[in-house]
This record gives sequence, structure tokens and C-alpha cells, in this order.
Amino acid sequence: MRVRGRSAPRRGWSGGGGRWLVWLGRAVLWAVIIVIVVNGVRAPIERFAAGDQPGQTAVTPTGSGFPETEAAAFAGQFAAAYLNFDGARPDDRADRLAPFLPEGAERQFGWNGFGKMSTGGIQFSGIDIGDAQNAVVTVVAQSGAQRWKLSVPVHYADGRFVVSGQPALLPAGGPAGLPQAAEPERDDVTESELRPQLEGFFKAFAAGDATQLQRFVVQGITLDGFGGKVTLAELKSVIAPPGGTSRDVTAVVVWGVPTSATPSPAATSTDPTGQPAGLEQAYRLSMEKQGDNWYVKSISGATRSVG
Repeated sequence: MRVRGRSAPRRGWSGGGGRWLVWLGRAVLWAVIIVIVVNGVRAPIERFAAGDQPGQTAVTPTGSGFPETEAAAFAGQFAAAYLNFDGARPDDRADRLAPFLPEGAERQFGWNGFGKMSTGGIQFSGIDIGDAQNAVVTVVAQSGAQRWKLSVPVHYADGRFVVSGQPALLPAGGPAGLPQAAEPERDDVTESELRPQLEGFFKAFAAGDATQLQRFVVQGITLDGFGGKVTLAELKSVIAPPGGTSRDVTAVVVWGVPTSATPSPAATSTDPTGQPAGLEQAYRLSMEKQGDNWYVKSISGATRSVG
């Protein structure tokens, strides 16, 4: 006789809560996917539309491909030919200009053939690049007491340059205004102590005598002198601020610079070109006092001299 076992009672909600969570998770996942797809489609459309809106800042590509260094050298050489002329020898200028000008350009490139101008000190000032083949290069130059700027349009192709239009002469401006410097505090006693010491130092510095220099510098410090190329004409001023055994001292000296001019047969002893030149210079000296004497630790150009 088979005995039937009692069946377990049914639970109507068994697993129902788990299915509800699964459905909720699926709904959230689909919502996330829809957001990602919508944003992915919308972003390029917005970027495309923004490109046509006024006031948007365009991204400037880096590296124009224009050879700036070579263009600066080319414009400087052109300026040397263009800004130097002599009405007595007009063909000289035309010959110098020829390598810079396009085929068929007028030989003097705008000069009327009169007058005389001598220009030097030509240096690169700036460049305005239009594209990979065109730019305007600006150089500065000096003619007598006048400083100039010259803007030169240039074209680049096949590894070569040509002046692509008439240049523009511009004023370079005068010197900047320099504010009045405050009178420094001075230690008269220390300045009196330093003067004979510094006279000896600058004489040895001019001569470039290493043995003599060691008498005036801090032990272990080595300084290179001028090797006799200048002489000390005058120690004009010594300015020492109050302080301890270490001071930054300003000294103004006059160097005697031998003339390089070859005397003419008719030259006299009063001919100014045959006399040594004098150049006033300002130095900053870091000095230390050891015992009764001051010694130089370093020497450099002064930031601003007062004397």
C-alpha cells in the first residue's frame, strides 16, 4: 500500500519581491543607456551649431609652419640694404637689393635716388604671421641719433623668401622715463676705508694680474681680470651702505681704453683720435671684512649707480 506524502503548502508570493527588483534594475539600466545615446548624438550637433554663433573663440592652431628664424634673418639683411643709400652711388644699393625683390620689381624699390642715409644696429623686433607662407617681420635699426622700426612683408615658398610688398618705416620711440632714485644711506667711515683697498683692486683687475688680485679678494675666490686691455684712470666714487662685516658696495670707475686708430702722418699730440678713451662704469661688489681689511667676494654690473 503506497502512502502519499503531504505536499508542502504553496506560497503565493515566493520570489515575487526578487522579480520586482530585477524589473526595476532593468528599467534603470535602460534609462542610463537612453541618456548616454541622447547625449552622444546631441553633443556633436551642439558643437556644430556653436561654431556658427558670433562671439565664439576659435582655437588657434599651434605651429603655423612658417620659418620664423629664417624670415627674421632675411628681413634683417633686406633692411641693411634698404636703409643704406648714397645718391652718388645709386647702383650700389640696387645691386644689394636685387636678391630680396620679386622679379620685375623696380630696382630702387621706392627710393628716388637722392640723399644719403647710413643705418646700422639692425635687430629683429617681432613677427606677425599670416599663414604658412606669409608674414610681416619687424626689425629695429639706428641711423645717427634716430631709431627706426621697419616692417617688411615677406613671402616664403620652396625654401626661399622674397619681399612681397613695400616695407613700412615706423618710429621706434625714445627712451623710457626713469624715476628719480632715492638718495641711499651711506657709511662715510667705511667708504674711506674702502677707497684705497678698491683702488688697488681695480688696478689689479685691469692688469689681470692673478697674484695681485689675490691680495684683494676673499680666500678661495678667483676673478679674471682684463689682462691689460684697460687701465684704471680714476676711482670716481665708492658708495657703502651701513651694515656689518658683509656689504654690497657700488663703485664707479673710469677705464682708460687704448685707441685703435692708426695715427695719420699729420696727426699731432692734441689729436683726439690718438688719445686713450675714458669710459665710466658702475660695479656692484660683494665685500667682506676680515680683520682690518675689506676683501672682494664677487663683482658684477650695478643695477643703478648713484654718484
